Amino acid sequence: MTDQTMPTALDLPMVDPLPPETQKYFDICVEKLGMIPNVLKANAFDIAKLNAFTGMYNDVMLAESGLSKLEREMIAVVVSSINKCFYCLVAHGAAVRQLSGDPKLGEVLVMNYRMASLDPRQSAMLDFAAKMTTASAEISESDRQGLRDVGFSDRDIWDIANVTGFFNMSNRIASATAMQPNDEYHSQFR
Repeated sequence: MTDQTMPTALDLPMVDPLPPETQKYFDICVEKLGMIPNVLKANAFDIAKLNAFTGMYNDVMLAESGLSKLEREMIAVVVSSINKCFYCLVAHGAAVRQLSGDPKLGEVLVMNYRMASLDPRQSAMLDFAAKMTTASAEISESDRQGLRDVGFSDRDIWDIANVTGFFNMSNRIASATAMQPNDEYHSQFR
């Protein structure tokens, strides 16, 4: 584990002072979340990288979509579980607990999503995300058709693939840099 004062094992201090737009964004995080997520601090050594990361995150996780915010967080947790990404499991597990109002759902998704009480749509979505994480080259038209069969549009499939891809990338960076989740996440929404 890294020193809790550093978001990663790398010595990449945040730009000081932060540009006004970045400081405003961090202030909003503190106001809404009670903290600045360590993933943001970790990227703040280079404001262009931070902006690229937050731009992509905001697009895949917050933009208009046929996927709910909870469904996108569920994908994040399942992908992170397969990849054993400590940071994302803790942070996005808390988000699943918050959005679902169900602490058990966050835990079961971390451990084994197949044990969760999910509807057929959610199960198909998470099966697709899991396959994309472990064997993306094996995805075929039948996998996409399986998603259509439970009500996902082609745009939704695009969004499932993008959320899955984003977290596969983020998990690898977080694991490679020993990124630590904020302590606050551990007790949230239990």
